[in-house]
Amino acid sequence: MKQLHNKVNIVPVIAKADVLTKKEVLRLKKRVMEEIESNGIKLYPLPDCDSDEDEDYKEQVRQLKEAVPFAVCGANTLLEVRGRKVRGRLYPWGVVEVENPDHCDFIKLRTMLILNLEEKQSGEKDRILQEKEAELRRMQEMLAQMQARMQQQQPNQ
Repeated sequence: MKQLHNKVNIVPVIAKADVLTKKEVLRLKKRVMEEIESNGIKLYPLPDCDSDEDEDYKEQVRQLKEAVPFAVCGANTLLEVRGRKVRGRLYPWGVVEVENPDHCDFIKLRTMLILNLEEKQSGEKDRILQEKEAELRRMQEMLAQMQARMQQQQPNQ
């Protein structure tokens, strides 16, 4: 991670969280974050909230930040649980539902990636617009210079 964090976005994930107890997950999350901080590793940035942002949005971002690293579990099948189809993994003791926030952080991970994708797309549009505006200004300056040269040459003729 030390060699990559300046080149790519790092999203810490704890895999196979379904084989850990809730206490073990919390301890592992704490340990992972301590290692990340002690090594100065930069993580995938979650958006900062402005004071004028919607309170629900602020709460969502706060919960996402608290969930890092995301503890997730994989699903190998669609199961029927209480009359509905869910992605999950069947164990002798029960079912682990991938999209159940009580079982893992998959929904938070997905939300974070989609939220940031929307932010990045919006930022990308702004960047492209700024580039186009700068290009237009350069072209207008070139045109003004060409017109000025043409006016200077006309009296000589």
